Amino acid sequence: MEVLREKVEEEEEAEREEAAERAEKVEKTRPLETQKENTILTQEMLRDLEKKISEIEVPIPAEPPTPAEAPAPMEPLLFTKDIIDTSNLPLSYKTNTPKEEHLLQVADNFSRQYSHLCPDRTPLFLHPLNECDVPKFVSTTLRPTLMPYSDLYNWDDCAQFVSDFLTMVPLPDPLKPPAYLYSSTTVLKYQMGNCFDFSTLLCSMLIGSGYDAYCVNGYGSRDLCHMDLTREVCPLTVKPKETVKKEEKAPPKKYAIKPPRDLTSRFEQDQEAKRREAIRAQEEKLRKEEEERLLNAEKAKPDPLHGLRVHSWVLVLSGKREVPETFFIDPFTGRSCSPQDTRFLGIESLWNHKNYWVNMQDCWNYCKDLIFDLGDPVRWEYMLLGTDKPHLSLTEEEDEELNDDDDVENLGKEDEDKSFDMPPSWVEPIEISPEAFETRCPNGKKVLWYKRAQLEKWAPYLNTNGLVCRLTTYEDLECTKILEIKEWYQNREDTLELKHINKTTGLIIDYFKPGHPQALRVHAYKSMLPEMDRIMEFYVAARVDGLVKREETPRTMTEYYQGRPDFLSYRHINFGPRVKKLTLSSAESNPRPMVKITERFSRNPAKLADEDVAERTFLITEERIQLRYHCRSDHITASKREFLRRTEVDSKGNKIIMTPDMCISFEVEPMEHTKKLLYQYETMMHLKNEEKLSKHQVWESELEVLEILKLREEEEEAHTLTISIYDTKRNEKSKEYREAMERVMHEEHLRQVETQLDYLAPFLAQLPPGEKLTRWQAMRLKDECLSDFKQRLIDKANLIQARFEKETQELQKKQQWYQENQVTLTPEDEDMYLSYCSQAMFRIRILEQRLNRHKELAPLKYLALEEKLYKDPRLVEFLKVFS
Repeated sequence: MEVLREKVEEEEEAEREEAAERAEKVEKTRPLETQKENTILTQEMLRDLEKKISEIEVPIPAEPPTPAEAPAPMEPLLFTKDIIDTSNLPLSYKTNTPKEEHLLQVADNFSRQYSHLCPDRTPLFLHPLNECDVPKFVSTTLRPTLMPYSDLYNWDDCAQFVSDFLTMVPLPDPLKPPAYLYSSTTVLKYQMGNCFDFSTLLCSMLIGSGYDAYCVNGYGSRDLCHMDLTREVCPLTVKPKETVKKEEKAPPKKYAIKPPRDLTSRFEQDQEAKRREAIRAQEEKLRKEEEERLLNAEKAKPDPLHGLRVHSWVLVLSGKREVPETFFIDPFTGRSCSPQDTRFLGIESLWNHKNYWVNMQDCWNYCKDLIFDLGDPVRWEYMLLGTDKPHLSLTEEEDEELNDDDDVENLGKEDEDKSFDMPPSWVEPIEISPEAFETRCPNGKKVLWYKRAQLEKWAPYLNTNGLVCRLTTYEDLECTKILEIKEWYQNREDTLELKHINKTTGLIIDYFKPGHPQALRVHAYKSMLPEMDRIMEFYVAARVDGLVKREETPRTMTEYYQGRPDFLSYRHINFGPRVKKLTLSSAESNPRPMVKITERFSRNPAKLADEDVAERTFLITEERIQLRYHCRSDHITASKREFLRRTEVDSKGNKIIMTPDMCISFEVEPMEHTKKLLYQYETMMHLKNEEKLSKHQVWESELEVLEILKLREEEEEAHTLTISIYDTKRNEKSKEYREAMERVMHEEHLRQVETQLDYLAPFLAQLPPGEKLTRWQAMRLKDECLSDFKQRLIDKANLIQARFEKETQELQKKQQWYQENQVTLTPEDEDMYLSYCSQAMFRIRILEQRLNRHKELAPLKYLALEEKLYKDPRLVEFLKVFS
């Protein structure tokens, strides 16, 4: 590197000398009078110059718009080496290994050859300085890492994470690559970086995930380099294309009624069509003019540095990870782009963790015509021989000529291996903590401006209401008039997922995930007051009544059902004006008067079509009931009935008798039993009961609407968030329970330590309190304790022996019983006998093992107790002589 520094100093010295010589030549070529005028100025000349300067108007720049008015440009952030703490960095950041020094020499040699062969090309971006002012080769700055999160396994998730996690810092000089290229660990620590830092981190993650990814040093448009998205449409506003399904026309029926003959004038139809066509053409012309005007307003100003702005992005080649075709990734936005994108103006070089390639193709047509076959040495000049890219195959003649030439040149020379492997990365392993991965954006928030839209992102649990994303759409380019707002939520206890607010119409639509107490799926409303325009959709599987949708207006209510046992699919209610004033409990204390109830039913295959009701209407104020039955498959009309509902008794208390004029029928296939008054009377009485039931159900629906509205108001005020039991930091209940359990365990441990078994305690209690021990008493305590322990060991052995003998005797008795009654036993008795024998043998074996173990350990326990007594601090002074 000393050679490189000396060379740089020599080049700078030569440039200074050339500049001085040029200045002298220019000065000599000037006329003598001009030189004198430049050196000597009179008072009049000074006054004229002052007057001219005073006449020059300096334009005062207008105040920048506020973020609420328009997308203000992002203030340039400072991310320099001075703010980086290098004291705790490892040794690999501060020094170079011999292999890295060798690589830098190879890179210098490659750079000199490249500058000599391509003097019109810009210098290569090979070994910038790191945060410790140490030159590092760009390939060694990549650290392939597979993240321990399943969400960062695919390229789109990795790109979106890098885009959200880091803050963009523009290049110090837009025309040159940066002089410093920091490690990915430093970039992650400070959460900011330029395009090269973004690409290095993203490429390291993609290579670790198995992609064939490369960092690119090239040129981009101004919007791409500055991350200016104000002329791009927000991805969240793009609606997916809806596939239009072709409706299959039903085959015409054999006995279908022919449509009436069209008697309208064709001349009038043609004139009307011409008039509509002229109006349509005029509207299309106005629309195109408006679009052209908007395009001119949105068109970017010409960039004086177009084609010169340096930018870095990521190239992903096809092949690995089932990538079908090559594509670019813009690290600032995390989006994939085609090589045909005109924002990518050209490529100088690219690299991965194994090699470095220089683009030798012409970029006059941007990157559209580039061929990304890195094994082609004509199009891509590689630096190291040890590349994993296959070389192009040569013909046999060229191969023989090359072999002959090599044989002549290498005659008498030893073969030398000129391959050089890339040294390992000097960067520490890339680690992202779970807290940082969850927080994503710097300080938990990020704001992006798009064309007529603003996108805001927050980390989960940062907002108390669970808000994680908000998209604000504007009507104009200046972003002053709001059209609509979309808010996404997470971890809400009320399962609210999305809130869509239309500022033009005032309509609010809430979308819920499964799990709401009222099985609510969608709630569209303009006001939370009852008996207003609203639409409620429900999760059918979570409701017993099969309600799918409920539409409500101040005077109507419509309900849609699915999968009910009574085949009800539709109910529409018309309400009359309320007598009393509307209150919150109006539906319960003062329900709206019902005027009309219309119900529709699906086809019940268990009934005949003429007896299966398709629609029934209760005209409550007119005291009439209308029925329409299902139509048979071989008919074109359906049967109908209308009942005149009267009270069962008149004003005098006399019972009213069913008369034929109380039922008006139209039957396609008249039947005898339907003509009888008894059948009509029974049908009318059944319909009266159904009307009462329908009224009650409508009243319950009104109560349910009030309950849902009250619940939604409480949920919006509380907006409680759910916390997983595995989230030990946020879950206060789990944290308190865990701390309580730890406290109980600690107290139990202390109690066990305090109440440890003391063999001398019962014997010391026999002595008078406060009396000092004597040698004779100490000896007596030791002997009594040992004899007592010995007796306990003997008793335990006797107890085990007694249980063993008892089990053995019972087994023998059972075996004797089996021998005596073996002939008369049933298979069930034999199975019980075998089961008993198996269990008894198991108990006998265990008791035998315990007895043998006790006999082995009893002497050892006795000696251990004796040693413990000799070392007991209360007896050690008196038993020293005997130990």
